[in-house]
Amino acid sequence: MINPEKNFTLDEYLEILRRRMWYIIIPFVLVMAGASIYAIIAPREYKASTLVLVSPQSVPEDLVHATVTSKVEERLQSIAQEVMSRTRLETIITEFRLYEKARKHLSKEEIVEQMRKNIKVELPTKKDEKGSFAISFISNDPNTAMVVANRLSSLFIEENLKIREQQASGTTEFLTNELVAAKAKLDQMEASVTQYKRRFMGGLPEQRDTNLKIFEQMQNQNQRISESLRSAQDRKLFIQKQMSDMEMPVSMPVAAGSGKDSQYSIKPSLTQKEASSAVAADTGGTYETKKDKLKRELEDLRTKYTDNHPDVIAMKKKMADLEKNKDTYDNDIKKDPRFRELKNQLTATSLEIKRLHDESASVSAQINKYMGRIEQTPAREQDMASLLREYESTKAAYETLLKKSQGAQQAENLEKRQKGEQFKVIDPARVPEEPFYPDVPKILLISLFAGLAGGMALAFIREQMDRSFHDAADVEISLGIKVLATIPKIEAKAS
Repeated sequence: MINPEKNFTLDEYLEILRRRMWYIIIPFVLVMAGASIYAIIAPREYKASTLVLVSPQSVPEDLVHATVTSKVEERLQSIAQEVMSRTRLETIITEFRLYEKARKHLSKEEIVEQMRKNIKVELPTKKDEKGSFAISFISNDPNTAMVVANRLSSLFIEENLKIREQQASGTTEFLTNELVAAKAKLDQMEASVTQYKRRFMGGLPEQRDTNLKIFEQMQNQNQRISESLRSAQDRKLFIQKQMSDMEMPVSMPVAAGSGKDSQYSIKPSLTQKEASSAVAADTGGTYETKKDKLKRELEDLRTKYTDNHPDVIAMKKKMADLEKNKDTYDNDIKKDPRFRELKNQLTATSLEIKRLHDESASVSAQINKYMGRIEQTPAREQDMASLLREYESTKAAYETLLKKSQGAQQAENLEKRQKGEQFKVIDPARVPEEPFYPDVPKILLISLFAGLAGGMALAFIREQMDRSFHDAADVEISLGIKVLATIPKIEAKAS
């Protein structure tokens, strides 16, 4: 279509319909023809149904309570799974010779699956009809559909009786086993209490006071260790202070003057060893300490004097002597016997501190252990109370199970005598007169709408793909020129 934004009138729509008539007629005819052919040649399937009534138990429930209390819908699902099992369906297929043609090209599993699809279990939708259900079977032969539907209904009835009896027997057996288990559990409770006490020995509720006393003793011991540790740390600091004082003796002035331009007196000539000793006596401390101190003093002098001042020159000389004797500077102090004694005391004090740290960690671990026991005491007490409650509840459960077991035995006898809830056929399957499938009117109606929709869609697509001119507006849009005149289509009338 050249002009998709064009607004069409009714006459133009009729013109398009006339122009694309065959695009509508051909798909419509093809779809209708195919549907008609399918409705003729499609195999007929017949559906036969059996109505089954769910009758209540004949003995009043006030006297004997049934152990099978599940709903009909739930029980039907279980019965359907059993009836439509592979073994049961293969037996029915062999008995009635079903799917003879399909056996030639399909496997047994496929045949069984096809039969499952043909079996329907339908529950009534109305609330007042919940006491019944229908079983239907679909087959190509109406007689076969009837026979199989009746056979399936009988299987449902038999399976219902079997399941109810099995559930009643299973309930009795279960309660009997529970009685034995309850008695065994009573015997096991004492062993559980003993095992619990052995497992948490030291943290039981009756040992709470003992744990509190030990916890207080541990705290006191930890406090004494902490005091000893602080004393050892103070002693270590004192020894380190003494060693630092030996390395950094108090500096002494070499000369004194008065006035702003006072000068220090410097000995005219010193040997290298004497210069080192003089620097050490004047500044004191280790190499790095003395160097930092001299730098600070030099900076302080430079704020007052120039670099040519004698005090500044003397300070620079001291720094040069210090740098020159860098390697051998601390040897005299380290060889001092008092210094070595202090160093040994420092090592011994450090070892003592380490020992006290380890002892403190061990005592702290013991404190945490007993603290954990004390904190867990309420939980242990609760566990013990839980064990005792479980013993009492087990005893009560045993008495309750005894009563239930007696009632279950009565219910089992009720099911064995077929006095419980049963399935009864109230409307057996009959030979169907009309086929269930195909539904010819429904197929033709659907094909009618499908043919019209397909034809209209094909005509619309063809019109959208058309690039020919149908009026002056198409020419103007496509060529970009104005149309001066148009010649209408003249159709010659038959004479």
